[in-house]
Amino acid sequence: MSGRREPVPFAFVAEADRFRSNVTPPPRERPSAGQLAGRWLLGLTLVAGLVGSLVIGMPALSSDPSGPGTQQSQATEGR
Repeated sequence: MSGRREPVPFAFVAEADRFRSNVTPPPRERPSAGQLAGRWLLGLTLVAGLVGSLVIGMPALSSDPSGPGTQQSQATEGR
């Protein structure tokens, strides 16, 4: 292999900034009513799941001192 390299013209890079295509992309298809309803139902299901898990998990996260761990059994109260 020879150590000689041919020069690369970079004029096309400068011309690329000025180039504008006259081809427009096709318009986006509008989603049908069924697709919109499905997206809404999916979103509502996700939100309801998050809210439900928060509501169910709140008692476990609370640090209420009068919880079931501090109650005495009936056997210890009678003696």
